[in-house]
Amino acid sequence: MPSKRAHKGAREGAAPQRNGQEPNGREPNGKEPTEQKPDERGLSLELLVHGVGGTTPEEMLRDPRTERITGDTTAAVYRRTEDADAEERPEEYRDEPVPEAYCWSNLTSGNGARALWLILLPFMVVNLAHWTRPASDGHRRMVRLHGVLVRLVALSLTVLLVGAVCEVALDLIAWQCGGSKECAGQRDWLAFMAAGPDGSGGWWSQPGRRVALAAVLPAAATGLLWWLSHRTWSAYESQQPLDVTVTEDDPKANGRPALSLPGFWYGKRHVARLRAAHTAAGFLTIGAMLAAASTRHDREPGGSAVLNAFGWALEGMLLACGVWVLYVVCSRARKETRTDKDDDSLSVTALPGVALGVTVLAALHGAWSRPGWVSSDAPLPSDATFGVIAVIQGALVVALGVVGVVLYRDRPVERTALGGFAPAAVAMLACALGAVLSGGVAQRVGDWLDGPATPGSSGASIAGPPTLLTWQASIIPLLLVFVLALMAWFAFQLWRRAKALRGKVNAMYPDAPLPDESRSRRIGGAIARAALTDEAPWLVATVAVVTLVLGGCAVLGTVLTDDVPGQAADGAGAVVNGAADTVQALGSWMVGFGFLLFLTWGRRAYRDPSARRTIGILWDVGTFWPRSAHPFAPPCYAERAVPDLAWRMAMWTDKEPTRRLVISGHSQGSVLAASAVWQLDPETRRQIALLTYGSPLERLYARWFPAYFGPAQLEALHGDIRCWSNLWRLTDPIGGPVRLQPVNGHRVDHGPLRDPVDYGRTKERPLPAPILAHSDYQADPAFDEERDELLARLRTPREGLTGVPPQPALVAQAERVGPGRSSG
Repeated sequence: MPSKRAHKGAREGAAPQRNGQEPNGREPNGKEPTEQKPDERGLSLELLVHGVGGTTPEEMLRDPRTERITGDTTAAVYRRTEDADAEERPEEYRDEPVPEAYCWSNLTSGNGARALWLILLPFMVVNLAHWTRPASDGHRRMVRLHGVLVRLVALSLTVLLVGAVCEVALDLIAWQCGGSKECAGQRDWLAFMAAGPDGSGGWWSQPGRRVALAAVLPAAATGLLWWLSHRTWSAYESQQPLDVTVTEDDPKANGRPALSLPGFWYGKRHVARLRAAHTAAGFLTIGAMLAAASTRHDREPGGSAVLNAFGWALEGMLLACGVWVLYVVCSRARKETRTDKDDDSLSVTALPGVALGVTVLAALHGAWSRPGWVSSDAPLPSDATFGVIAVIQGALVVALGVVGVVLYRDRPVERTALGGFAPAAVAMLACALGAVLSGGVAQRVGDWLDGPATPGSSGASIAGPPTLLTWQASIIPLLLVFVLALMAWFAFQLWRRAKALRGKVNAMYPDAPLPDESRSRRIGGAIARAALTDEAPWLVATVAVVTLVLGGCAVLGTVLTDDVPGQAADGAGAVVNGAADTVQALGSWMVGFGFLLFLTWGRRAYRDPSARRTIGILWDVGTFWPRSAHPFAPPCYAERAVPDLAWRMAMWTDKEPTRRLVISGHSQGSVLAASAVWQLDPETRRQIALLTYGSPLERLYARWFPAYFGPAQLEALHGDIRCWSNLWRLTDPIGGPVRLQPVNGHRVDHGPLRDPVDYGRTKERPLPAPILAHSDYQADPAFDEERDELLARLRTPREGLTGVPPQPALVAQAERVGPGRSSG
């Protein structure tokens, strides 16, 4: 039978490698670790939380035999089989904690249906833009305006992607190909739609009826988005947090970090409202495209006066519903001071139904008999929709940049990513992803329908996708060239840094034998590559700015020329004409190839669990935050994981006042652990210690999300729990120090840990030690030392503090911004 601390015993005899601490475990000031008598310790628990990508309970507990203690197949707490009844044998755990593992990987990479989340990537990115808001010491209206702007960008993405499906189904298939005898005749499944030049044909040959039938496809896509959002809500966001109510008038709400508020991880009402609004927006997009074709025909000379009047009424209903959608999106933000369980039945239930009813009326209006109506050679009259969306998105991104700068200048927080421009940059990337998806599907379907010909060119049977989509595809090669040049610059900087670090690596191992040039180069290269993470904000910002400028050029080129780049450049000289043709051809191929690669990846992820786990890593990082901007984004797994961890810690410590607990989080697990500790009441937090390793809390979250994980919030967490240790390495590209000042002589950051532990071969390790970077922190001797010291420093309620000192900076911020409004 393996020992209870088998993984610890495997490392016995190894020399401690903790930077800045004596080999005997003393602090640098010589202070002995806090000790307690055995009969005062009580039962201790070590709650392990894994990081991105997930792992199995067997790997976390270093034992092939595990049992589920509590939870379900989606997320659960496990113990080793021999520890399952530890509460009945407390005397056997006097000197060591009971290890438990919380496994949440199935929240992001479970069954094959989660591969469908790939189509939600733009929605996930725009949702992140909401949470990158700079910290603020006031400007409540600006904070609210920031939230409104992000939600409007998110709404435009829904309209864009539903509009792309409408472009494929209504325009390319039903209007253009169905109206072309040559195109429809080559496809048996479209033959019933084929119409002659004079409009003769079967019942479905009239353009309005063809388009009304094709509207089933975008309506089904909208319904699928609604279903995915509703289904995932029931599994994630419906989980009840700890029942701690804080009213907006409660003075205790001031000074509490946003993540500690009871309603932060329970967005039921807000997501339901946004889901209704976005579903209605999808239906209204379909209805608008249906009405655009029929009303234009009715207003031509000889059109029916009755149908024309109904068309005006229909457009009025579409406009009224659109205003309703905007009101729902803009009127209310998240409420976090309490678990908001109220329902908005009028908006949640009536709005999607009314929008669907108006869309059905638009389909019936278009399907009404209009003898002699034929499809024109031009695309649907709603072709300008994509241009309007692009202009609106550009204006919203610029406005976000202005708001971000105002907020940042009001309270400049050190190391904030991009100095307030992060929301605008992230929102711009979301819009670019949406444009690639919409343009890719339109380009590929257009090429497929027209066979060997190029849509829109002479000899083609259909006009093809909207001109703007071709212009947007044409800027992709230019953007790619710029990105490659930027990557080459980073590679050069990486080479320079790695070369400069070789000498410093030798200084890190003063007791090592003669330096090994190859070994030093590998270690220096790992450190230099890890440092590139700190350069990521400028890469994101530069790509976002270039994308915004090139997107503006695409819109301007479409307006000025009303032609695709290759034909617009005719007569401009051989060089310009050749370049325009090249970027148009390459862009069309790239956007189509990217879309097919996207589908292939999704199909592989649906069948291959290992590929699905890789995709799950993306969601681990991108879906930590609640769906505050876009309800169709992949679900927030933290709305399930954080309450799980909070309930587990609360129930463990509630049984006996002498019980102690160390929650041990790696990578993204450290973010979940910190968030769960924030949800506990002060009395429970005094029985909790926090051990983080490979943690992105400061390096990524404090920089990109300063309003929620900034220095003031991390200092408040440090003051609340009083027992926190953070392990980090220079070779780790994700984790880093949390940069907090010592409290009562105890520091949080312990590192940088040596990586590798030994430079060369030693008696204890005769084979070369690997460079671990972000993995296997538990293999370092410092891990067990820090955990044991945290347990020793924990105080029982009888010995604990009578209160938690307030954090002046955070209290001042909350008093100016106001409680419960951290999300704008």
